[in-house]
Amino acid sequence: MRERRRVAIGAGGAVVLLAALDAYVVTTILVPVVKDLDIPINRLERVTPVLTGFLLGYVAAMPLLGQLSDRFGRRPVLQACLVFFAVGSVVTALADGVPMLTAGRVVQGVAGGALLPVTMALAGDLWEERQRPVVLGAVGAAQELGSVLGPLYGAGVAAVADWRTIFWLNVPLVVAAMVAVQVAVPGGRREGPRPGVDVVGGLLLAVGLGLLVVGVHNPESEESALPPWGVPLLGAGAVVLVLFVVWEDRARTRLLDLSGVRRGALLATLGVSLLSGAALMVTLVDVVLVAQTVLHKDATDGALVLTRFLVALPVAAIVGGMVARRVGARWPMVAGMALAAVGYLLIASWPADLAGASYGPLPRMDVDLVVTGLGLGLVIAPVSSAVLGFVPAARHGVASASVVVARMMGMLLGISALSAWGFYRFHALTADLKPPLPFLMSDDEFDRQMKVYDAAVLDALRTEYQEIFWITAGLCVLGALLALGVGSRNRNLGRIRTSIPHTGPDSGKDSATDHVPIKGLGNILGKDG
Repeated sequence: MRERRRVAIGAGGAVVLLAALDAYVVTTILVPVVKDLDIPINRLERVTPVLTGFLLGYVAAMPLLGQLSDRFGRRPVLQACLVFFAVGSVVTALADGVPMLTAGRVVQGVAGGALLPVTMALAGDLWEERQRPVVLGAVGAAQELGSVLGPLYGAGVAAVADWRTIFWLNVPLVVAAMVAVQVAVPGGRREGPRPGVDVVGGLLLAVGLGLLVVGVHNPESEESALPPWGVPLLGAGAVVLVLFVVWEDRARTRLLDLSGVRRGALLATLGVSLLSGAALMVTLVDVVLVAQTVLHKDATDGALVLTRFLVALPVAAIVGGMVARRVGARWPMVAGMALAAVGYLLIASWPADLAGASYGPLPRMDVDLVVTGLGLGLVIAPVSSAVLGFVPAARHGVASASVVVARMMGMLLGISALSAWGFYRFHALTADLKPPLPFLMSDDEFDRQMKVYDAAVLDALRTEYQEIFWITAGLCVLGALLALGVGSRNRNLGRIRTSIPHTGPDSGKDSATDHVPIKGLGNILGKDG
């Protein structure tokens, strides 16, 4: 039994990693995708739905499909999601335009969004309470690993094959995962009454987020940052999300129930996760675009530039966890977001001759990206620790999923809003630029004017990226201020330490008497304990 449950959670962790890889894989292959689909490089706003479509499906589906797994069983839901993930991958690989590519990514996101909460719920089924946090930590690590390996995986495959190969490779990987799930994951339903499914809450969340994303997507961004339908849809999205909050407060079956929780501290922590997610996605996308459009690097070299940031991220995550264990979650979060803000200000001030800029013997680009990665990395473990400290151990899977949902929402809304602003600014900065016409002048004159034109376009790109990184730095400052509301030291820190199994007469008991219970919060995964 023990060996089988390890295989089961290993299979679950593998499918979580597969979905996480695909959440980030597109960031380093955007330029090859744009070229293959014949989209002008100065009209990158047309490919934004490819990024936001996956994230929207991922966030919207995660809570609702988690509940479905409690009603119908873990294995059937995992198998169904893997089938749809493969279908979405095939649609993406066959896409001949942005609409089809976006549709494939949305299907992938919806299917991938269920894999994390269902796997965490599986851990709750197979492990007793005192052992569960270690298992949940391993599943969460698979999710985090995707953010590091996804961009490198995408660039690596694109370096030796067409970008579509990335999505064709998903098919055999899904087949292998389905075999492992079928063999190892229990197929029956949990004993007891079947829990309800908050379909209304799930639909309200999905529609609200979808309206916000569509409201900021402007396929023709020459005139304004928002499309003509932007303000009405943003207003409608806000109204729907308010209705979602009202519904969750009154419904019997809820995606997220915060009754009995110190809401201010919990929401501040999730706010930090949301803002760090926005900053993370901006970095993954825009640093690669800087490398490919300003420094003229290919997809592989652009990903190698990003490795400075990606390597620093997990290193700082370990350090942040160690510091949080000693001093609590507040100060590592404050320090991490503040350090990230400094990093983005440094990136925003990159000079025109970036390749030759340095701090003494150290290349400036490398140092700035490492500083930024260290800052965001410091936040990862303290955010999770703080949220876990607000809930009893039986709800740690729910709490971990809520952190991921918040981060993904930040990635979704952050890249949507900042991309809309960035593309509008680029078109505004280049509105008066006219490319020279070769048949109206000599070859020498054309070459001279073409160099002037290219230099002006590069200046516009640098200005656009500079402003985006300034805004991102501001988001990190806001995150540092929010982190101050978490508390000087988590009163339930001893609770967090149960992530290391211990033995003793009370090892199986819930002895944290100052722990605030959360009635029904488990419904985000379709569980109450």
